[in-house]
Amino acid sequence: MLIRVLLSLILILSLHTTLYAQNEEELAKKLSNPVASLISVPIQANYDENIGPNEKGSVWRINVQPVIPFSLNSEWNLISRTIIPVIDQDDAPVVGMGESGLGDIVQSLFFSPKKPTAGGLIWGLGPVVLLPTASDDALGGEKWGGGPTAVLLKQEGPWTFGLLVNHIESFAGEDDRPDISASFMQPFVSYITKTKTTLGLNTESTYDWESNQWTVPVNLTVNQMLKVGSQIIQVGGGVRYWADSPENGPEGWGYRLQLTFLFPK
Repeated sequence: MLIRVLLSLILILSLHTTLYAQNEEELAKKLSNPVASLISVPIQANYDENIGPNEKGSVWRINVQPVIPFSLNSEWNLISRTIIPVIDQDDAPVVGMGESGLGDIVQSLFFSPKKPTAGGLIWGLGPVVLLPTASDDALGGEKWGGGPTAVLLKQEGPWTFGLLVNHIESFAGEDDRPDISASFMQPFVSYITKTKTTLGLNTESTYDWESNQWTVPVNLTVNQMLKVGSQIIQVGGGVRYWADSPENGPEGWGYRLQLTFLFPK
């Protein structure tokens, strides 16, 4: 009798461990998918330097990026992705100047099918809105803006390949501030190892149609999924290289730290 009980316990624990590992793998894949049905709160800290005419400036930009999915019906989800920037500038844009506070919020909404296409493609489409929420005029554009956004990706085994794009045009705001006309393109690829470590490579390229100028940081990141008590998190970071930036913009290498809280259903 005791042997049967012990064998039953071993079987239950083995099954639980297998299911937990499968759940971890599924969560890691969902984190690589911008329109996955998963509540998450990434907190991303970016440091860049060599800013300004004397290259003495530096900026910390902490992006709080909650992702909240809503089920619309049996076939469609609505995914809300918000970027809330908290900025600390030192000797930027020029030596002797610096501000800290809230930047402009970017709100994206993606209408996305719950199931991939027959070819395995996952996609989402919707509006993006720029909100002039900056706490200081040096930290934002003081313009309202809006436009379309879209994402297309495919996941095969441990790999994820995709592209996220948007375009924002200003339509209201302070008349003495420059208009905004900017296209954002983020091609990305990631690989998830057996230990649930995610290796990622992307660019977060922006083309400013007003100044005809590219901004192209290339990011290489490593993130690890962990469980602390009952809370599942992903923690990691990486480096970024500025392949192109506006005059007096950041140059050389930058750094990224990231902490993501996951709230699976």
